[in-house]
Amino acid sequence: MSSAERKWPCEYCTYENFPSSKKCTMCYAPRPVYLISEEADQDIYICGGGGGGGGGGGGSGGSPPASPTADDASRKWACSLCTYLNWPRAAKCVQCRSPRRRASPLTAANLHEALAPLHIRTPSSESLARRGSPSTPSPRHHEPREPGTRKWVCSTCTYENYPRTRRCAMCQTWRPAEEEPSDGGGAAAASPPLSNYEYERRLRQLRRRQREADWVWLNACLATVDGDPEPVDAYLSSGGDPARQLSKAEVALLNRPAVFDVGLTLVHLAIRFCQDTILSTVLSRMEGAGSGVKRVPSLVAPDVAQAVRRSVATTLRQKKVAFPCYFMTDMTWFSLPADLDELPDMVQQQLFEELLDKEAQKELEADAPIINWNLDVTERLGSRLYALWNRTAGDCLLDSVLQTTWGVFDRENTLRRALFDSLHEAASAFYPRWYEYELQQTERLEYRLDEDQLRHDWLQLLALGKPGTPLEQLHVWTLAHIIRRPIIVYGVKYVKSFRGEPLGYARFEGVYLPLLWDSSFCSKSPVCLGYTRGHFSALIPAMPPTSHLTGAGADLHSPETGGVVFYPLMTHDGALLPVHFVTRSERGREEALLRQWLDVCVTDGGCLVTQCQLPRPPLLVAQMVQEWLNYYRRMCPVTGPVFPTKLPAAADEASSDNESEGE
Repeated sequence: MSSAERKWPCEYCTYENFPSSKKCTMCYAPRPVYLISEEADQDIYICGGGGGGGGGGGGSGGSPPASPTADDASRKWACSLCTYLNWPRAAKCVQCRSPRRRASPLTAANLHEALAPLHIRTPSSESLARRGSPSTPSPRHHEPREPGTRKWVCSTCTYENYPRTRRCAMCQTWRPAEEEPSDGGGAAAASPPLSNYEYERRLRQLRRRQREADWVWLNACLATVDGDPEPVDAYLSSGGDPARQLSKAEVALLNRPAVFDVGLTLVHLAIRFCQDTILSTVLSRMEGAGSGVKRVPSLVAPDVAQAVRRSVATTLRQKKVAFPCYFMTDMTWFSLPADLDELPDMVQQQLFEELLDKEAQKELEADAPIINWNLDVTERLGSRLYALWNRTAGDCLLDSVLQTTWGVFDRENTLRRALFDSLHEAASAFYPRWYEYELQQTERLEYRLDEDQLRHDWLQLLALGKPGTPLEQLHVWTLAHIIRRPIIVYGVKYVKSFRGEPLGYARFEGVYLPLLWDSSFCSKSPVCLGYTRGHFSALIPAMPPTSHLTGAGADLHSPETGGVVFYPLMTHDGALLPVHFVTRSERGREEALLRQWLDVCVTDGGCLVTQCQLPRPPLLVAQMVQEWLNYYRRMCPVTGPVFPTKLPAAADEASSDNESEGE
């Protein structure tokens, strides 16, 4: 046999090396141990001949045989560390002085059975059938085949490896037991045994990975796929990060390649397997400060919130006239009840931590004076705005509108469908004003757009009907027509990067009037939204005490009125809030438009404000708020009465007429 035919292939890069090479010429990988033991009979890798034997005898303290024979050479033992062939009498390796280790009784088949509980991935017959037969040649490899042998296909990356390699050259996956070569008689041939050092090292590594793995986190991933919320709650309650990603080692331990991939989070898994309950739980832990748990009324009372969403769907109507826009028949407002003042301070602090979006509140109040900056409005009139926590799944605008009116999220996309149906069916009414408004904006920024470009932009706005897609100014203005009342957006003026650098103007701040309806068909009490960091939040007031309502023009004892609150129509520097989607003929008359569509008055400090008369909430909304309040009432100490025996008139909006005081 020529020297070229006896070359040995590297198990990592498959390069064929000369027989005398101890390491691969290409990647410097050590020569496999089993190749050395197989070729020991042919004296291919006996270094030094009799000199090696003399060294071995010196290492063992005895004298070597006078004339070593082929049987003596075949009985030499290979060092498990440096692969040097030592004489049988040597107790230590001559080269590296490592002690001799006896051969392991485990064969290759026994090794795979022992490593099976450690989640070593082995392909099934179905997976091999899907990937193709191992004997099928791959078009991307052109190495000549050795006669009488066949390559084996890796179960992970489908790479075709040489027959003698035990690990895949591409991804280092171990060769499965069923891929071991067989002899001519059909029985499984004994695979080259691993050295004790290699076996123990790999076994310790796998056991260490299994022992050090965070099984609370891995069980949460498995439970997300199966739809079991308890392990997910256990992981989040123990302080786990809801944005944690799966690593390569964790994916290997889970051993489900078609389900788990590197980089996936609980949110990705919940979305992929349609686990809405788990998705809402995980998203609620990803926002805000404090404990991270969010308990808005719709999440505390989900059954009542579902009934509220069904009630919202029944209030949507469409006029069969020249302006076929959907509209809500009921006028509702959502506000914090006055019962919050009667809770203990610690319970109130926890309630606001779990109800509000602290980051949005801080950005609107502390970072830039956008809301609650006027002392006349906040202190004397008792009208303070609170930013509710909102979902971040791409529907924040629709959720915030429903939160300010009904106190629920748009989970069933009822408001989104009404929004885009109105835009498509009433495009002849919305498009002219949008077209003229866009031209005014481009002229203000000193550039022009042709009609084709504007028509293309309009079609793009109409194509955003898919749930989860972000919305624009046109959609805010259309929502003002659907709820039949003005929308005031208090937002930041600049869009900033994660470093805090301004990237451009945020054009959402301002007043959106339902100009395409008749003013008598709409309400003059607006709803307020907050815009920060590309996210909308519902801004709701708290029901003011009786002392703040004196002289405000509200009938405190009316069964239909809950109170009066005031919203500024000016910025902190005295500028009027911009009015969007006005025509050229209406420019310069913004204050007159505000007085036409809103109840405008001026405070003692000279601030232009609008007053909003809050009605009593619907029965379902009041029931949802009461269940939410009862959750925190149970935290109050039982020593002494916490609540008065009779609720004040201003706080009676959260209970029905037939409810008892105990309820």
